[in-house]
Amino acid sequence: MYQVIEARIRKAISRHIHKHYSIDVPVMTEKPPRLEMGEVATPVCFELARKLKKAPRLIAQEIANKLAPIEGVARVEVAGGGYLNAYLERETFFRMAIERAGHEAVHASEDAPKAIVEHTNINPNKAAHIGHLRNAALGDAFVRLLRYTGRRVEVQNYIDNTGVQVGDVVMGFLHLEKKSAEEVRVLAAGPRFDYLCWDLYARVTVFLEEDKSRLSLREEILHAIEAGAGAAAEMAEIVSTAIVRCHLFTMDRLGIEYDLLPRESEILHLKFWESAFATMVERGVIHKAAAGKNAGCWVMKMGTEADEESAGEAAPGTGDDSETKIIVRSNGTVTYVGKDIAYQLWKFGLLGKDFHYARIHQYPSGHQVWVTQTGQSEMDAPAFGNAAQVFNVIDSRQAYVQNVVFEALGALGFQQQKVQSVHFSYERVTLTPRCATEMGYEISAEDAKKPYVEVSGRKGQGVKADDLLDQLEANARKEVDTRHPEVAESERADTAHAIAIGALRFFLLKFTRGTMIAFDFAEALSFDGDTGPYVQYAVVRARNIFRKLREQEPGFRLDELSKQVAGDILAAQLGAPGGNDLWEVLLLAGSLGAQVEIALSAHEPAFLAKYVFQLAQQFNMFYHKHHILSEEDRSKKAFLLLLSDLVERQLVIAMRLLGMEAPERM
Repeated sequence: MYQVIEARIRKAISRHIHKHYSIDVPVMTEKPPRLEMGEVATPVCFELARKLKKAPRLIAQEIANKLAPIEGVARVEVAGGGYLNAYLERETFFRMAIERAGHEAVHASEDAPKAIVEHTNINPNKAAHIGHLRNAALGDAFVRLLRYTGRRVEVQNYIDNTGVQVGDVVMGFLHLEKKSAEEVRVLAAGPRFDYLCWDLYARVTVFLEEDKSRLSLREEILHAIEAGAGAAAEMAEIVSTAIVRCHLFTMDRLGIEYDLLPRESEILHLKFWESAFATMVERGVIHKAAAGKNAGCWVMKMGTEADEESAGEAAPGTGDDSETKIIVRSNGTVTYVGKDIAYQLWKFGLLGKDFHYARIHQYPSGHQVWVTQTGQSEMDAPAFGNAAQVFNVIDSRQAYVQNVVFEALGALGFQQQKVQSVHFSYERVTLTPRCATEMGYEISAEDAKKPYVEVSGRKGQGVKADDLLDQLEANARKEVDTRHPEVAESERADTAHAIAIGALRFFLLKFTRGTMIAFDFAEALSFDGDTGPYVQYAVVRARNIFRKLREQEPGFRLDELSKQVAGDILAAQLGAPGGNDLWEVLLLAGSLGAQVEIALSAHEPAFLAKYVFQLAQQFNMFYHKHHILSEEDRSKKAFLLLLSDLVERQLVIAMRLLGMEAPERM
């Protein structure tokens, strides 16, 4: 609602400026810091002052005096040195908010430009951990925001099933466990195979550190996996496919779904890289180094020198070597950035090749997820790829590699696609010392004094996602059982699940992407403060109002309430200054659409999480101040009920955009 009136204000002022000054300038708006300054402000007169050579306040006064009436706006005044501040018609806003609540989502048309969001991207060699959950929660929330605003979105989860991590697990089965492919297949069909591989992966790390000559075994295995031949390749397929299914189960617990799982093996076997390589050579994007440390490698010239830590396989040295990125090693193997370039080209439909597709999993919702394969596509496979914009949700440590991929698109002449390639980066997740101890990890006295404890999957140190979810659900279940022992067991289980998932997702999303998280059980599950359960409890409170009301008045109908709220009642309840507290609740509840747009434009789901918390906080203060069910004035009671219903509906929508559900009781 707020963004509708905000757009009207921008349009009206823009038209006025064009008509009276023959100038076209963008009219930016913002929310004033204090309610007495209005609800919408614009600094456009400061921009006009430079063009008209007049004082901004004088221009603002001219516009305010002659501006045509704007629907939903009571008045426009001049503030400060030249701001135009708009004051909304509070009664009109209330009517709009009640009428439009829940109807702001826009459905994408089938021919709308497509956005691809690639997220999660867990190496299929072990169980998912908490760091992967942040990636998935961020990506999924962003997808929900895009879809809410009418964007057509395809969700991809890239599977690196030919990489070093899978190779190391295969090495563990072959050389430590002495298992055959069939024996591994039996293990893979059993429970917790991803946990078994987690431990084996850590053992392989020690195995390699004990004798560096064993690295040659890794090279042999990787070559076999990339070629798709032999026992190692067969075992890699068994391991990676089984682990992917484990990851799908884990993410489904959080309500996260995918459309397509592109696998690196098909990028190799379907010659995606060969096509990209030929084009890059033809257009001079890469060349073969004849001398220096990169001799024999195919390298790409970069505009800036890479920092050694973030560059990954960027060559150190001086001169040309320091400004190049190795794309193909001297032994002929492709670096992962080379495969990423081919994949990015395919996403935009620029490769001239396509995958073949097969069904791999159907969610309880009925949604089908597909996986790439070497053989022919199954019937009715959707058309994947061919995006207009691509968002790659990958942690900030991969910033350099992502930059190489995007630079390659630009160097190939695809400038528009380069611009529309977005690295949706984020910082890693750690644990508080208390959380690490609760999860059973031994930490040193020195680490116990630090604000966070780092985790390492290669060393087997970290919180497995399913362990974390199990612990969160168990903690929530204790609370639910204590508070509602009379409720059916199945409902208590569902409630505990909703609280646990809500707590985790809100905790992972409330921090801006550039903030490193130190996860803590007590903080995430607290019912007080900036937490998921606190937000959920606000919804439960609102629902309880109507549950009790229906017990008191069996014939109660919500749709009849608006008839009981006349204009004089609204003026009395919302009028300044006495009604400012109720107006602030209404204004915030009616600002969901605007908050979604802000979160989207900034690529920050944390902004929506902050809005959700603020709205829950405002409602809780409203709830304590106004005794709704005992209110004797029926018109006022109707108004308070409508406001409560509005907040509840907006909270539920906003929470769903964050991947949270509100239980019926807590």
